[in-house]
Amino acid sequence: MTASTHSGVLTGIFTMTPADAAPEKLQSSRRTFLKLSGAGLVLGMAAPLPGMSGGAEAKAAEALAPNPFLVVAPDNTVTVIIKHLDKGQGAATGLATLVAEELDADWAQIKTEFAPADPVKYKNLAFGVQGVGGSTGLANSYEQYRLAGATAKAMIVAAAARKWSVKASDVKVSKGIVSSGDKSAKLGDLAVLAAAESIPDKPALKDPKDFVYIGKSFPRVDSKAKSTGATKFTIDQQTDDMLVATIVRPPLFGATVKTFDASEAEKINGVIKVLQIPQGVAVIATNTWGALQGQRAVKVTWDESKAEKRGTDEIVTAYKALLDKPGLPARKDGDVEAAFKTANKVISADFEFPYLAHAPLEPLDCVVKTDGKTAEIWTGSQMQTLDHGAACAVLGLKPEAVQLHTVWAGGSFGRRAIADSHFVREACEIAKAYGEPQPVKVMWTREDDIKGGWYRPVYVHRIKAGLDKDGNIVAWQHRIVGQSIIAGTPFESVMVKDAIDHSSVEGASNLPYGIANLTVELHTEKAGVPVLWWRSVGSTHTAHATEHMIDILAKEAGRDPVDFRLAMLSKHPRHAGVLKLAAEKAGWGSKLPDGKFRGVAVHESFKSYVAQIADVSLREDGTPKVERVVCAIDCGVAVNPDVVAAQMEGGIGYGLGAALKGAITMKEGRVEQSNFDGYDVLRMSEMPKVEVYIVPSAEAPTGVGEPGTPVVLPAVANALFSGTGVKTTVLPMTKQKYKGQS
Repeated sequence: MTASTHSGVLTGIFTMTPADAAPEKLQSSRRTFLKLSGAGLVLGMAAPLPGMSGGAEAKAAEALAPNPFLVVAPDNTVTVIIKHLDKGQGAATGLATLVAEELDADWAQIKTEFAPADPVKYKNLAFGVQGVGGSTGLANSYEQYRLAGATAKAMIVAAAARKWSVKASDVKVSKGIVSSGDKSAKLGDLAVLAAAESIPDKPALKDPKDFVYIGKSFPRVDSKAKSTGATKFTIDQQTDDMLVATIVRPPLFGATVKTFDASEAEKINGVIKVLQIPQGVAVIATNTWGALQGQRAVKVTWDESKAEKRGTDEIVTAYKALLDKPGLPARKDGDVEAAFKTANKVISADFEFPYLAHAPLEPLDCVVKTDGKTAEIWTGSQMQTLDHGAACAVLGLKPEAVQLHTVWAGGSFGRRAIADSHFVREACEIAKAYGEPQPVKVMWTREDDIKGGWYRPVYVHRIKAGLDKDGNIVAWQHRIVGQSIIAGTPFESVMVKDAIDHSSVEGASNLPYGIANLTVELHTEKAGVPVLWWRSVGSTHTAHATEHMIDILAKEAGRDPVDFRLAMLSKHPRHAGVLKLAAEKAGWGSKLPDGKFRGVAVHESFKSYVAQIADVSLREDGTPKVERVVCAIDCGVAVNPDVVAAQMEGGIGYGLGAALKGAITMKEGRVEQSNFDGYDVLRMSEMPKVEVYIVPSAEAPTGVGEPGTPVVLPAVANALFSGTGVKTTVLPMTKQKYKGQS
C-alpha cells in the first residue's frame, strides 16, 4: 500500500508518519525504570504443557535478561515479553516495536511471548493490576518498554567496548549488528558477556529524528502465523489426553439448577461425566462433538424464582419513565433552568440504545490442568491478575501453585475483561469437580456467547437544549438512565464516585463544547441482565446522543454543522484539529451527487480525538448504505501507523454493524437471538471505503483500539438527517425509516 504526506498531515489508508513527527518528551532514570518494571533481573517463564505454547526460560539462563521485558539469546533472537493480551489490536507488535527501536535490533530477529501472571512485574500502570482495557495497552507501556530496550543496548555496548578495548561511545548498533571500526558482532554474540555488565543508571533514549521503527508502518509480528493458521488460540490447544467440556446454561438470567437428568447424555459416545456446577450443568467428553451433543441431551429443571423475567420493552419503558425526573448530578455548569427561561427556542430529543453482544470470532474458552496441588491454566486472559486470583480461590491453592498462561485471543471487544472472571471460574469448577489430572478445555458455543449476557447495557437519554436568537446554545440538560457496569466490581471504588458510575456518563460529562449552562444527570437502575463494557464503553451511547443533538441544533440555528462545532471548540484545539482535518480530506462543503448525503461527528475517548465524515446513500428499500468514511485521529505518537489505521478501520466496521442492526432483545426474560442469523454483524459487502488520517503529534501515545468505534454512528445518522430530515433516536437503524429527501 502507498501513502503520502500533504501539508504535514499523515494520509493514506495505511498511513506513514514522518520520523520527526513526534519529539520525545519523556525522561528516563534507573529509579523510574525499576519503578515501572518491577523487581527481578531474570525473567522466569512457566514450562509449557506438551503440545502447547513455549516459554523463554531456557534462553534466559544463558542470555541477557536485564529486566522482565526481553531476552537477548546467544542464538541472536530477541524475545520481547508481552505483558498485555493481544486480541487482535496489535499490542504484541506495538510493544515489540518499542524494544526493537531502543535496542536497534533487526525486526527479523524479534520474537514475542506473553508474560506469565505476575502483578508486580507486569502490572498495567494505569490500573495497578496486570490486565489491559480502556485502550491503555501501548499508552501505559511506552516509556517502560523503550527503557527496557535501551537498558539492554547499553549493556551490550558496554560489553563490546570491554571486549574490543574501545570507548563505549565508539560502539554503534544498527539493525542488530554491533560494530566499532573493523570489529563487529551480532547482538546474540554479546548476550552472555553483556549479562555480566551493570544495569546502567540512565539508559539513553533515542532522539525521535533517529527512529527506525517508531512512526513507520511495517508488518505485524502475528500476521504470517495468523495467515497460515499457525497461531494457537485457546480453542486450538490440544493434547492426546485433553477432555472437552460444555455447559448447559440457564435460559433466564438468575435462574439456577433445580434438578437435571443426564441419562440420555451419558449414552452419547465420548461423554464421560455430567456434573452440576454453580453456572449450570457441565458435560465432559473426550471430544468436542461428544461434549456438544451431550450438552443438548441433558434435561434440566430450572429454579426461576430469582430470575429476570422482564422483556427489553418493559426495561426500556421503566427507564424512560425516569427521564422526567432529575437524576444525580455528574456535571453542573452555570444555571440551566434560568437559561432555558431566556432561550429563544428549546429543543428536546430522547434516545434509546439496546443491549449489544460482543460477538468475538472466538467465544470464551479456557484450559485447566490440576492435580489438586498445583494447576496450570491456558486462556486468552485480558485481566491476568483477576483471572489468576479467581482460579486460586476456586481451586483452593496458593498463588505460587497456579500458573496462568496467556495465549492469543480471537477478539474480545471487552468480553474477556471480566471483573468476576466467570469463564475462568467455571473452568476451574469443572476441573476441580472432575478430580483427575487431565487437562480440560471448557468451550462456549456461539449460542452460549450470544444468549449468555454480559452485554453493553440498555440506555435511554434525553437532551434538552436552548438556543438564543443568534442560534447559539445557551442551555444544555442531559439525562441518562442505565445500568452500572462498574458497581459490585473491584473497580467500583475508583470509577464510582458519589453514586455516579463514570462509565455511564463518559463522553457526556466531559462534553467539550463551550456551553455556559450545562448539566449532566444520571439515573442508575438495576436489572437482572449481566452487563459489561463494550468497545468504547460509555462513548458507545453518549457520542451518538451528543453529536446527533448538535446536528439537530445546527439545523435549527441554520448553521453549517462543522462551523457550528468549531465555534464552540476554541478551548479544545485537538478536537478542532481532527474536525478540520476530516472536513478538508472529505471535501466538506463540496456538492454531492444526487442521492448522497454527508454527515460529521467528533468525539474524544480514551484520550484520543477522532472526527469522522460519512457519505451515505439510500438503497431502494430505504435502508442506509454507507459508502465512504473519512477518519482523522489525534492519538499522540503513532508508534505503528499501519496498526493505528487498522484499528480505526476495524472500529468503524464494528461500530457500523451495531449502528445498522445490532440489538439483543428479550421476551419474558428470554434472549431472542442465539447466533449470527439473529444477531447480525456487518458483512464485507457492507463495509464502506475508509480513509484514515493521523495528526502528527509530540504527545505521548494514547488509545486506538476503541476511539474509532463510537464516532461512526452519529456521523452516519447526521448524514441521513441532512438528507432526509429523519432523526436517528432509536437504535439500531433498522428501527427507523429513511425515505427520500426532506
